[in-house]
Amino acid sequence: MADTSLPAPSAPVERTPDDRLDSWKEIAAYMKRDATTVQRWEKREGMPVHRHIHDKLGSVYAFRTELDAWARNRQPAPVEEASDSGAGPAAGRASWLWPMTAVCGALALGVAAWQFQTGADRVDNPVANGRFLQLTDFDGIEQAAALSRDGRLAAFQSDRDGRMDIWLTEVGSGRFQNLTRGSVDDFVNPSVRTLNFSPDGTLVTFWARKLGGSLQEIGVWGLPVLGGPARPYLDGIAEFDWSEDGRLVYHTTGPGDPTFVRDSGEGSQPREIFSAPPGLHAHFQLWSPDRKFIYFVQGSVPDRMDIWRMSPTGAAPERITHHDAVVTHPVFLNAKTLMYLAGDQEGGGPWIHSLDVDERVPQRLSLGIDRYTSLAASADGRRMVATLATTKSTLWRLPVTTDQADLSEARPISLTTGNGSSPRLGAGFLLYVTSKGTTDSIWMLANDLATEVWSAPESRIFGGPAIARDGRRIAFTVRRSGQTLLYVANLDGTDVRVVSSSVELQGGPAWAPDGQSITVAAVVDRVPRLFNVPVGGRSPARLIDEYSVDPAWSPDGKMILYSGPDIGTTFPVKAANADGSAYALPDLTLTRGARHLTFMGGRRSIVALRGEIRYKNLWLIDLETGAERQLTNFPSDFHVRDFDVSADGREIVLEQIQDHSDIVLIEAARR
Repeated sequence: MADTSLPAPSAPVERTPDDRLDSWKEIAAYMKRDATTVQRWEKREGMPVHRHIHDKLGSVYAFRTELDAWARNRQPAPVEEASDSGAGPAAGRASWLWPMTAVCGALALGVAAWQFQTGADRVDNPVANGRFLQLTDFDGIEQAAALSRDGRLAAFQSDRDGRMDIWLTEVGSGRFQNLTRGSVDDFVNPSVRTLNFSPDGTLVTFWARKLGGSLQEIGVWGLPVLGGPARPYLDGIAEFDWSEDGRLVYHTTGPGDPTFVRDSGEGSQPREIFSAPPGLHAHFQLWSPDRKFIYFVQGSVPDRMDIWRMSPTGAAPERITHHDAVVTHPVFLNAKTLMYLAGDQEGGGPWIHSLDVDERVPQRLSLGIDRYTSLAASADGRRMVATLATTKSTLWRLPVTTDQADLSEARPISLTTGNGSSPRLGAGFLLYVTSKGTTDSIWMLANDLATEVWSAPESRIFGGPAIARDGRRIAFTVRRSGQTLLYVANLDGTDVRVVSSSVELQGGPAWAPDGQSITVAAVVDRVPRLFNVPVGGRSPARLIDEYSVDPAWSPDGKMILYSGPDIGTTFPVKAANADGSAYALPDLTLTRGARHLTFMGGRRSIVALRGEIRYKNLWLIDLETGAERQLTNFPSDFHVRDFDVSADGREIVLEQIQDHSDIVLIEAARR
C-alpha cells in the first residue's frame, strides 16, 4: 500500500540516526520501563511517539531528544497511574455524573482546577496557580465560547431559552444578554471556531450556514454587542483571524478549504496560499504573535487532525503535532506558548494541551474524564474561556407510520449498561455499543435480557457493528493502541477473529452480499477507498477507486451506496453496481454527521438523517425519483446521532445525544 502519511514536519533540532528508537521495545528500554507503561504515557500524558501510517499501524518510532525533553517537563500523576482497569474512581463517577447537573457543574469545575494544579503541575505549566471560575451555570448547553481581545467580554452559544442562541456577558458581572433571540438558524459547527469578536470588540461574529436546494451558502455575520440585528461581516468565508497589523487570514469552503491572506491597506487583494490535499480539511487559522507564521489544524474531520504551520507567503506547511485525533481551537498565550484541545486515538478527551512552539513537546494539562469542546484567549493571554462538557447517549424506539412521528411516540430503551450508542436491529434482537472509561463493548438486547458480545481493554469501536444477512455473525472496526482492526465474530461472541490489521481503516463496515467478505474503507494515498475484505484470509480487493466511506448494500446485493468527501459541511451520496462501476443516482447531498444510510422497502428507498449539523430528522428518500418524505419531527433540543431501521420497515431505533456543558474562565497567575 502506498504511503498515506502527511508530510513530515521539519525538525526543530538536528537529529542523528542514533537518536531514533524504532519500536515499543526500544522505547521502553530507553525509558527504563515496560512497554505497557510507555504506551500508557503516550496515550495519557502525550509522550512523543510517532507512527508509520503507511506501514502496519502498530509500527512506531520516537526520538531520544524528544523523549528527554518530555521527561524533563513531566511530573508523574499518581492518581492517573494508580489503575489501568477503568474501574477506579473516575469510572465510578461517570455513572452518576449526568443526572446531577447542578452539582455536576460545581464539582467538575473544582476537579478541573485541581487537575490543572496537581496532576498537571509540570515545569512551565502556563496555568499553574491560576484561578478557575465558573462563568455560566445554566441548565443544558453552553458552548463555543469566545473572548474579546481585551478579555472583558465573553460570547457563547446556549439553549437556555429553549433553542440555541448567541449570548453575551461582561466577565464577572453575572449579567447575560441573548443577542439573537431565535432569529438565527444553523450556526452550530464544532469543527470550526464558530464565534469570535471583531478586533475593536464592537461585534460578536459568528459562522452560519444556509441551504437552498443544492446550493450551500456559508459566511461570517456580525452582531453588535450593544444589540441589533445580525449583518454580513465576511461573506463566503468560514473562519478568519486578524493580525495585530491588520492582515487577514481566512479560508473558504471549497475542496481543501482554500486559505487566503489579505494584506492591510485599502485596495489589497487576497492571495491564495494553501489548500489541503484531497479529502482533508484546514481549519482554525491563527496568526502567530510575531506574524511570521499562520498556524492551523489539518486532517480528516473530525478525529484525524493535527496542528500545522506555514509562512504567510505560502511556503510548504510543516507539521507541529502528532496526535492524529480530535484537535481544535489553538490559541496563543504568548510568543512561545500555544494552547489547544486534543483527544487521543482511542477517542478519549479532548483535553487542554500546551506546546512550546520551539521544543514542540505537547503537555496535556487536564486529566481525568473531563472533556473540553472549545477554547479561546484574550490578546495578552491573561484570560481564557473553555467549554467543559459531559455527554450521555440514550436509545429510543418509535414506529414508522404514514405521518411524521414526534417525540410523544418514541419510547426510551432501558439499558442495564447505562448508556448505548450505534444501535443495529436484527431479527428479534438489538445490538449496541456501550462505553466505560477507555473501553467500548458490544451488547445484545433480546427478550429484555442484555448480554455482552465482545469487549477488549483500551479499545474504541468506530462506525457501529454490522450484522450479516444470515443474522449469525457481526463485523466491527476497532481502534486500539494506534491500530485500526477489522473483527468478525459469531452473534453469541464466539469465534472472534481479526481479519484486517495492517491497513488504516475509516468509517463503518458492511457485509458484502456473498456473506464471505466485508466492505470497508481503507486509506490509500491519503484517500479512503472501499475494499472487499474476505473473512477467510485472502487479499482485499478494491471496489471503488474514488473517495468512499460508510458503505450500505441494497437488499438484493446489486447496488452499494457510499459517502463522498466533505466539502464545507456537506458531502455527496454516491452509488455503484456490485462490480464497482458507477450507478446513476439523483443528486443527493447530506450534512456532516449523517453518513449512516439504511435501505427500506427494497432497493428503491433509503432512510437518512437530514438537517443541520446538530439538529436532524429522519427522511425517506426515493433513489429513483429523488422524492423525499420526512419521517420524524423532533424538537430542536433532541439530537439524533445514529439510527437503524428494522428489516420489515416498521420500527426505527434512535441514538439520542444529551449534552450538558458550562463555560469556565481561567485566569493566569501574574508572574
